[in-house]
Amino acid sequence: MDNTNRTGMKIFYILILSLLMECLIFIDVYSQKTEHPDSITISIASSLPPLSVLIDSAINHNAMMKFRNLDVITKEYNIKSQNSYWIKNLGIQADARYGTFDNFSTNTSEGQNPSLLATRSTQMNYGIGAFVKLPFYDLLNRKNQMKMARLELSQARSMVDAQRDEIRQTVIRLFNDVLLKQRLLEIKSKNLGNARINMAMVEKQFQNRTVDIAEYARISEIAGRAEADYEAARSDYITAYMILEEITGFEFK
Repeated sequence: MDNTNRTGMKIFYILILSLLMECLIFIDVYSQKTEHPDSITISIASSLPPLSVLIDSAINHNAMMKFRNLDVITKEYNIKSQNSYWIKNLGIQADARYGTFDNFSTNTSEGQNPSLLATRSTQMNYGIGAFVKLPFYDLLNRKNQMKMARLELSQARSMVDAQRDEIRQTVIRLFNDVLLKQRLLEIKSKNLGNARINMAMVEKQFQNRTVDIAEYARISEIAGRAEADYEAARSDYITAYMILEEITGFEFK
């Protein structure tokens, strides 16, 4: 009876010791998981500026938007140019000459034949005048030119609105994509932590020969797949984060 009690007590102590070892392994692996530098514990939404601020920043930062705005300004100046187009048909001409000139004049006295007088002098001669040109083609085509200039301006403004809408939609999509990628990374991080715990436990059991090689290989494959899924999710999150920074011109903390 004494031998039986002793054997039972040994088995009991061995079970208790094994249980304690499993708990220590679990605690050690879990602490490693929670201290993993890539684990996400703070929501990115709390560190991002408001969506409206990101949209305005992206609009101001976008190079194509700047090009569209410059095109509108160009078309507005074209309208002003067309409105003052008629001025080119008005003009003033002036002429000035200095030199020695031969001057001719006639002298007519009553009852006598007119006589021609010629003199030579050094002097300054000048003249001034105004002119008005009315090209027939310009008169007929004037209305079409103004209409075309206004249509071009309207088209340029529509392109600005379209570009603004495109930027707004892009920022909204990227903003939500970053939030989604972070949530997926959190899930993959938890899966990776659990897989590492299972792997550590099955390694201990395999060393104690309480699990076979097939079970060890299965758990090892699951842990490897969790590791790969985590790295892919981490890469997707960083990429989405950097693209949002690039589009908006912000450098997030």
